Amino acid sequence: MTEHNPAVEKGTVEEKLGTLDWKKYSETHITLKDVSESSPCATECDSKPCVTICPAKVYEWEHEQRKVLVAYENCIECGACRMLCPFDNITCDWPPAGHGIKYKYG
Repeated sequence: MTEHNPAVEKGTVEEKLGTLDWKKYSETHITLKDVSESSPCATECDSKPCVTICPAKVYEWEHEQRKVLVAYENCIECGACRMLCPFDNITCDWPPAGHGIKYKYG
C-alpha cells in the first residue's frame, strides 16, 4: 500500500518532484520527430508549450542552436508534452518495466 503524505499535496512543484524516485534507463524514451533547422519547433512554434508546461523541466529551448534540448532522465512520464505539442513532434515510448518514475505517495 502506498503511503499518503498530506504535506506533499500543498507543496510546490519542486517539493512534489522531490518525493519521486527515478531509475534511469540507458536510452532516451523521448524523441523529437524532426530536429532539423526547418523543424516546426524552430520555424513555426512560437509558444514552445513543451518548454513552459513540463513540470520536470525536461525541455529547454536553445535559442542559439534553434532547437529544443531534451533531458529525458528528468521525465516524470505525465504525457503533458505529447498532448500539448501543436505539431505532434514529440514521441514518448515509456521506459521498460523497472525503469523510469516511481511515485512514493498515493
